[in-house]
Amino acid sequence: MSNNKDQNKLWGGRFTEATDAFVQRFTASVDFDRRLFQQDIDGSAAHAKMLAKAGILTADEVSQILDGLESIRQDIIDDNFEWSVALEDVHMNIEAALTSRIGDVGKKLHTGRSRNDQVATDIRLYVRGEIDLIAQLITKLQSALLGVAEREASTIMPGFTHLQTAQPVSFGHHMMAWYEMLDRDYDRLLDCRKRVNLSPLGAAALAGTTYPIDRNFTAEQLGFDAPTKNSLDSVSDRDFAIELASFASILMMHLSRCSEELVLWTSAQFNFIDLPDRFCTGSSIMPQKKNPDVPELVRGKTGRVHGHLVSLLTLMKSQPLAYNKDNQEDKEPLFDLIDTVKDCLFAYSEMMPAVSCNKDEMYAAAKQGYATATDLADYLVKKGMAFRDAHEVVGKSVAFGIQQKRDLADLSLAELQNFSGLITEDVFEVLTLEGSIGCLLYTSPSPRDRG
Repeated sequence: MSNNKDQNKLWGGRFTEATDAFVQRFTASVDFDRRLFQQDIDGSAAHAKMLAKAGILTADEVSQILDGLESIRQDIIDDNFEWSVALEDVHMNIEAALTSRIGDVGKKLHTGRSRNDQVATDIRLYVRGEIDLIAQLITKLQSALLGVAEREASTIMPGFTHLQTAQPVSFGHHMMAWYEMLDRDYDRLLDCRKRVNLSPLGAAALAGTTYPIDRNFTAEQLGFDAPTKNSLDSVSDRDFAIELASFASILMMHLSRCSEELVLWTSAQFNFIDLPDRFCTGSSIMPQKKNPDVPELVRGKTGRVHGHLVSLLTLMKSQPLAYNKDNQEDKEPLFDLIDTVKDCLFAYSEMMPAVSCNKDEMYAAAKQGYATATDLADYLVKKGMAFRDAHEVVGKSVAFGIQQKRDLADLSLAELQNFSGLITEDVFEVLTLEGSIGCLLYTSPSPRDRG
């Protein structure tokens, strides 16, 4: 290992030798945490205004700082900013650039704060913004599913348990099951947002600061509901990120289940639906293939997001209070799981409205497997037979149908009456697929403001 002596660390006063070149690269985070630049500048601007309000900075000093920060923001947006690994992270890069532009006044910005509360603030601001974007994407996907459900409300398909034909359902009803999953995910996400939206700024390194700061002011400036309550906890815990990862893992589990069904339904063995070509790919060797790559990838990316949840839990599980360098490892899994969730939701919201149903195939499949057997049992119960007796009667009639290779609806009245004298001509009203799905439990989603 070799040493670089050309460093000028903002914290380097007590050190007598330069950081080893490998250690410098190993400990730097600027390559990935630079995406927090907007939040870092917003937090710094709020902090500077608070310092002026408290009489720690003059009006002229805060004006210079704010102008300098905005010029840096614009340079970063314009890709005209030089990031330095030697300056470790997004915070030090921006602070060094500020001092370079406005002189010693820039050095006063860090008064009364630490990188510990600074990064905790940045991450909360970032996560809050991403939560709002994810909530919009969930709503967009739910709207797409609702549109499909309304369009296909009378499209009959087999409903399954154990992947065996169980009872007839409509394709629209099936889509609303996915809708309900997302509705609970949406509620979990907004519940998580409540705990994200608290300001750690002012906790400093771990024990607050002796300066007369106003944490309520900075919290209000940044749109937080309130400041956090304990300074050690404020800088050291990432449970809000873990909670977001937990939400994301449940959401992706739901999308993976949806993906599995889409993959099955597009297969030649099912042939229930067609996916738009733009969401599929072909084979390099088999010209007939149309592969449902988007659902397959969503199913695969679920494991990636689940892994990030485990990573974050493991990251935090043995840390003593307060801040530890371990927490630098929170950002890459957090950033990736957020990007993955947004991409998957966007893909689904664009793909689902273009799904087309092969209605004849679905209907034919629903007629296989004696899907209306439960309806026949319920019919007998309404005629006065005990359910267990009805269950046995229908079981025997199904066995006869299997032997004859005919569906229950194809048996004659006389044949059905061999199993029970309670059966009359009106039985055929419940043995049809259309009669069966008439009793589906369906509640129209109530309108609510998604913000």
